[in-house]
Parts: sequence; structure tokens; C-alpha cells
Amino acid sequence: MPFSILTSGEGSQLTIHLSDTTTGTEAEIFAFGGLLNAFRVQTANGPLNVVDGFNDPEDAITHITDAFKSAKMSPFACRLQNGCYHFDDHTYTLDSFYLGDHALHGFLYDAVYTLKNTAADEATASVELEHQYKGHFKGYPFNYTLLVRWELTSGNSLTVTTTALNHSAKAIPFSDGWHPYFTVGTPVDECELKFNSSRRLVFDEALIPTGKEESDDRFLKGHSLRSVFLDNSFILPTTEQGYCALKNKQVRIVIKPLMNYPYLQIYTPSHRKSVAIENLSAAPNAFNNGLGLLYLLPNKPVSFSTSYQVEAL
Repeated sequence: MPFSILTSGEGSQLTIHLSDTTTGTEAEIFAFGGLLNAFRVQTANGPLNVVDGFNDPEDAITHITDAFKSAKMSPFACRLQNGCYHFDDHTYTLDSFYLGDHALHGFLYDAVYTLKNTAADEATASVELEHQYKGHFKGYPFNYTLLVRWELTSGNSLTVTTTALNHSAKAIPFSDGWHPYFTVGTPVDECELKFNSSRRLVFDEALIPTGKEESDDRFLKGHSLRSVFLDNSFILPTTEQGYCALKNKQVRIVIKPLMNYPYLQIYTPSHRKSVAIENLSAAPNAFNNGLGLLYLLPNKPVSFSTSYQVEAL
């Protein structure tokens, strides 16, 4: 068959490879975090991994909180101010990872997923992973399940779909996101970034949204990242599918989130080797400001999806 699946290791060391044997394209997924560690494609200069990932699962386990590379952000994305929020007449304080005064990136970034299903045929290779959160973190005593499905198809295309299912007796506050870092094989300063948004959230000095928006249309037609530093949340349009492309002269990565990911967080780290392009269902601090915040109803699954495609230029 043109598509195949190979697994190795078990538990937190489980690694899944989805392959297009016709083209040599391969996606490498870890059970640790349910994360995408590599997306390798063939180019004129040889194979290229467009994901800035880890050496192996053990490296990810040791260093996931260094930069949260490829991490799943759940049940909140980016910062939660002072780690506190008010819900259903209660004030909750989270016992999770903090950067300074603020809780960061939820608490499932280091969850170990179980292998639920794999499938490969003439057109696709896919894997579905599952994690059941039992409400054990202080400040979020609600039970829910995450299903993460990665699907590789022809044309160097990879789609990830996250489905959340609330097992609590009442609606719970929720948001979803990913934190991948992408590279096209050259420093960031040799790249161009393009996406279909001209509005971004105004942040305070702690990167918490102030409630205001501002115009930034630099990236509508594509803009060089030379000497550009970003740690911003852009608002994608509601009238069309979101679009983001990172490219250099040889390769373009095209990212297309569905409309249930209306926020696009862009971060250029100081090492300038890759760019974090994060699809978010809600804005930073959504548990407090309500921007994009969802309330998951009991036993009513909600799904979020993004596709990544790599094109040789």
C-alpha cells in the first residue's frame, strides 16, 4: 500500500510513524503529549523535517517546558492571569506550570496518550490517541477526554483533529490549542510569513490581552521576518477559512485551521531557527476575558482541526 504505519516503544516512549511510501513523506508522533515531533518531506536538497522537535521521547519528557515545542494546550492556551478564574460562583486557582505570576499552556502538555486506533490504506495513514483527564489538577476539577487524530494524505498533507468530550455533570470552561514550531530549513530572517488577518489583540507587558484590538496588515500579502520579532495573537476572519504560510525560496508550509480555531498566535524565539505558529480556539486568558471561551456541554463532543501542507517551490 502507498501508506503505512510503524510503531515502536510503549507507554511514554511510544512513537508512531505515518508514511507515504510513494513520496517518502513521514509524520512522527509521540504518545507523550500526543505531539507531532517531525514532519519530513523530500525536497530538491534532500529530506527536510519542517518541525522543530525533540531527539526522542525522553528528550521531550525532560525538556517539554523549556519552550513547549509542539505541546497540546488544554484546557486553556497561553497565559491565564495569576492562574485564577471565576466560574459557577467559585474562584479557582490552578496548580500547574507558571511563568512568573501566570499559569501557562494548560496542564496536558506532558500527558501520556494511549493508542486507540491506527489505519492505513491506498489514500491515507492515521492514528488516534486518547487521554482521559480525571480532574486531578487543583483548580480544574472537571473530567474530560481528549481524542487526537493525526492523518497523513497525499500531497505532503497532514491533518490533526482534536475532539473534547466533557464527562462532568454540567458545562465546563474550555479552550484548545497547539504550540508547534516550524522551520523551512533556513534562519527565520530568510523567511516570509503570510496570513489572512490584519487585526491583533493588544497585550500588556505580561502578554495578557487588554481587551483592545489594533491594526497590523503587514502579513496580508506576505512580509519578510528579517529583524521582525513577534509574540502576538491575531484574529482570523469569520467569513473565510484561516490561512498561514511560512516560506523561503525552496519550501512553503501552508497551515489551514478550521473556523473553530479563530486565533493565530505567532512567536519568534530569540534563537531565530524556527517560528511558533499556534492555532487557538480562544485568546490568552480566555477563562477571564471570555474571548473565544467555550463551555463544553456534558457528553457533547466538540472538535477542532488544522491541516499542514508542505510545498516544494
